[in-house]
Amino acid sequence: MRASAAPFIELRRDLHRHPELGFAELRTAEIVAERLESWGYAVAREVGGTGVVGTLHRGAGSRSLGLRADMDALPIQETDAEGRPWRSRHAGRMHACGHDGHTAMLLAAAERLAREGAFDGTLHLIFQPAEELGGVPGGSGAQRMLADGLFERFPCDAVFAMHNMPGLPQGRLVLREGAAMASSDSATITLRGVGGHGAMPHLAADPVVAAASLVMALQTVVSRNVDPQQTAVVTVGALHAGRANNVIPAEATLELSVRSLDRGVRELLQRRIRALVAAQAESFGVRAEIDWKPGYSVLVNTPAETELARQVALELLGPGQVTQQGPALTGSEDFAFLLERVPGSYVLIGNGEQGERAPEGDGSTAPPPGACMVHHPGYDFHDDNVAVGAAFWVRLVERYLAAPA
Repeated sequence: MRASAAPFIELRRDLHRHPELGFAELRTAEIVAERLESWGYAVAREVGGTGVVGTLHRGAGSRSLGLRADMDALPIQETDAEGRPWRSRHAGRMHACGHDGHTAMLLAAAERLAREGAFDGTLHLIFQPAEELGGVPGGSGAQRMLADGLFERFPCDAVFAMHNMPGLPQGRLVLREGAAMASSDSATITLRGVGGHGAMPHLAADPVVAAASLVMALQTVVSRNVDPQQTAVVTVGALHAGRANNVIPAEATLELSVRSLDRGVRELLQRRIRALVAAQAESFGVRAEIDWKPGYSVLVNTPAETELARQVALELLGPGQVTQQGPALTGSEDFAFLLERVPGSYVLIGNGEQGERAPEGDGSTAPPPGACMVHHPGYDFHDDNVAVGAAFWVRLVERYLAAPA
């Protein structure tokens, strides 16, 4: 498999040169569709916008399996890439999360499965747009594909996805049963008071003081309302108010990121935040408005499917290269919406330990693969993962869709 990875590494680098943002992955989607068709897959284009689904059926088996890769890039200017001939050619856009690599891994597996895959049943390869468009209700690629009848048109008994993770040794596979990634909601809180002169605060109702108090009070939602053995995050990432030091503004705005790894905790966070905002506003004599935006769901890996992925990883790499029950992450993923409909599992593959040195004498001035976290302007996908990821997908398909003995 490793010898056959070279064309797909070049494909990965081509996709990196030409990054496309969510729901604008026209070139990428057409490359994916043309490759799949050339290998004998039945291809559906424009699923949920720019999504592509390739289907291959073998034998008489009735089981069906879905594998998902994301295709979109991020609105980030790539930097420190002078040593990479495949750096982005488009200002303000880059593959800063490795979706170019995820697409290449799944295409490499698709080619081998079409050529020599020993399976019995139906395989659906799901190339999803717009994974990065989180926080907008109905805005993510997974939600759009589901709304376009993804699982009605392409029924799956199980579905799997894989994402690279900088900071872990290259090629290491990490599995986790249960809640694996957090829900991600956002809220805009607007405090409306009475503006006035900074020298006469008694004639105003100061939303800045109310906002300052609210920032601190919100920290108690996690520390005093959530079970200490649960995970929750309430971050005030922005506070906007006023423009002059001698003017009390009439309005202050707070922007919140709210995350949890439990559906019940997610509901608790919203209730307590709403109650706290109302009480704080009243105590300072200002009015409060909350615009709550539900984002991604908690991503929950189901037991049987995670165990299968775990066994495949161990068979492929051995126990030294597999984390059998990794830690949960407070990042979010819209693959969670697919897992709310169909059992499955989300697998991580190490992209290289941060701070790894590039090979001596390679002349590169760019950071080595794995040196940067995802969503960083210096990030790059580790090309050696194309072979590892594709081999995992091939083995998983042949195990899940094994012909009856």
